[in-house]
Amino acid sequence: MNKKHHKGNHRNNTPKNNKPNNRQSDKSENKSNDKQGEMDGVISITAKGIGFVRSIKKGSFFRKEESVEVDHDHLNTALQGDRVRVSYKKGRDEKLVGEVLSIIIRSKSGFAGILEKKDGVFWLLPSDTKIYTDILIPQERLGGAKVGEKVFAIITSWKNQKDSPEGKIVEVLGQPGDNDVEMKAIALERGFSSNFPTEVIHEVEKFKDFKITPDEIKNRRDIRTTTTFTIDPEDAKDFDDAISFKDLGNNIFEVGIHIADVSHFVRPGTKLDREAYKRGTSVYLVDRTIPMLPEILSNDLCSLRPDEDRLAMSSIFEITADGTAHKAWYGKTVIRSQKRFTYENAQEVINTGIGTFANELIFLNNLAKTLREIRFENGAISLDQEEVKFVLDENGFPIKVIKKIRQDTNKMIEELMLLANRKVAEQMSGEDSSAFVYRIHDAPPTDNLVDLAFFLKQIGFNLPIRNGKVLPKDINTIIAELEGRTEKGAVHTSIIRSMAKAIYSTKNIGHFGLGFKYYTHFTSPIRRYPDVIVHRLLQDKVTHGHLAKKDLKEYETASIYASEREKNASNAERSSVKYKQVEYMSVRIGQTFDGVIAGATEWGIFVEEKESKCEGLIRLKDLRNDFYVYNEKEASVIGKKTKKRYRLGDKVRIKVIATDVTKLNIDYVLA
Repeated sequence: MNKKHHKGNHRNNTPKNNKPNNRQSDKSENKSNDKQGEMDGVISITAKGIGFVRSIKKGSFFRKEESVEVDHDHLNTALQGDRVRVSYKKGRDEKLVGEVLSIIIRSKSGFAGILEKKDGVFWLLPSDTKIYTDILIPQERLGGAKVGEKVFAIITSWKNQKDSPEGKIVEVLGQPGDNDVEMKAIALERGFSSNFPTEVIHEVEKFKDFKITPDEIKNRRDIRTTTTFTIDPEDAKDFDDAISFKDLGNNIFEVGIHIADVSHFVRPGTKLDREAYKRGTSVYLVDRTIPMLPEILSNDLCSLRPDEDRLAMSSIFEITADGTAHKAWYGKTVIRSQKRFTYENAQEVINTGIGTFANELIFLNNLAKTLREIRFENGAISLDQEEVKFVLDENGFPIKVIKKIRQDTNKMIEELMLLANRKVAEQMSGEDSSAFVYRIHDAPPTDNLVDLAFFLKQIGFNLPIRNGKVLPKDINTIIAELEGRTEKGAVHTSIIRSMAKAIYSTKNIGHFGLGFKYYTHFTSPIRRYPDVIVHRLLQDKVTHGHLAKKDLKEYETASIYASEREKNASNAERSSVKYKQVEYMSVRIGQTFDGVIAGATEWGIFVEEKESKCEGLIRLKDLRNDFYVYNEKEASVIGKKTKKRYRLGDKVRIKVIATDVTKLNIDYVLA
């Protein structure tokens, strides 16, 4: 079958005989500049099919604004988000130009899109507009799909950049625009599926008749008679953490954080363990959860339901009201929750002082506030952002937006989980620890801080930078001063974007954002695989007094992979939210709203609608009565004649003029 590019679509497929329009691909220039080096990085590809690669190696000589530009003919089948190795040199204009030498890791395992047929040939048109080529599907690999259906396919062969890739359809999703179809497509593209392999289902069936035996109880600390309860959202289906409380007298209190003992069921070497590792995390889309573990575990045996004995891994502290933990115990327990609270009814008990476990809740709430104060005194950064949630109809269409309210009970549980995570990391950080999985967060890169400080100065805030670093208290001061101002959300976003990303690693550098020297993830093995590893390592140390000598590389590989899976899950969650935002605005064409400018680019200004947080674009060409240009330094657009300026944080009145669920675009104009 002919493998020429499919011409009848919107992709930027460069025919073989087209002369590349990029200077670096000119052969005469290649001769005049020797290759300077090679590097690994993640490639970003523009709508025009041009790639840009920035180094992922910390401490490389590349400045923040530098990247290697790769023209279309030298992508060598690299796609958006792939981790690649490139060779590079300086072009005539001193910019770095190069060629993809190899693809280290593909960012996607497959591609969702619409099946089309042209001139007797079947093509998958990927939904992701940054995928610059369509995928040829041989007829024998259609998998029963019909033209016009949304499908999920994998690439089976693609050796030559100038030819189209060949693929096969592995799942027929259904009709485009259907909620279930679109959510499945978002998840599958990032490597997540609601369906577990048959062999995994068969393996977990043995748990159906699971009972806790007397011998198992003997091997655990039995706290079933200690006051214990869970606090979760109203719509929670699983309860993976519980809190226990006991007054020991003399101003000493026993506070326990109990986490479902997932590692008791998920054993190394099993098919279940391999599948959990592969998934890495649960995914929370707007309308569904795609779990890391099968339902028999996540919603049953590893759910700490009231009035049922459950196996747990616990951190139990003897603590005083000032937040000082004098003693700590870690290990396997058997617990029995006496009450299932929602955040709302636990808050009501705290507010009124009336109800089940009122004294316990009031003490824990005050303790959490003390722990929070200590955390900020020690350098934690306060970046709580206002969040919204879509209310969906029976077909999954968004009909209403409600604001998520963070009450004291939310913050209380958060602080207790932070306490357990921090203390477990401290416990595991001794010299005998040959390997451990930390949750680390580096300080912001200096270049990012310089940009952030310049931006903040434009809107009246001073962020001191000393020796390339900022003090968390200076960031917190600015955040406090923003309270009640329209710029608050935009500045929060800018601060977050200036930060490094939190990741998993065996090399501890502390957690900058939380202000902790040691930190890990211990509190949610139901939905995060690194927590499963942490439970195993903790029990190993509890049992033997030290960690068994293990290959550090094994844990570092797992840490890197888990960080990638977390990023994929986050991207899926954001895409599902964006899809609902576009749907929500699609039935509000012509309506006007209050908005705040969330960003500016050379092609327009991004505006976030105040109530729904739906972000859309006002194109520069639609800003009338003047010719507007983008000012990168001030992150604003300015009228040439009037000098009218639109910048981040400005209030504007907007009108919805168009939406596109395929491209996930919302178009606004000034009202």
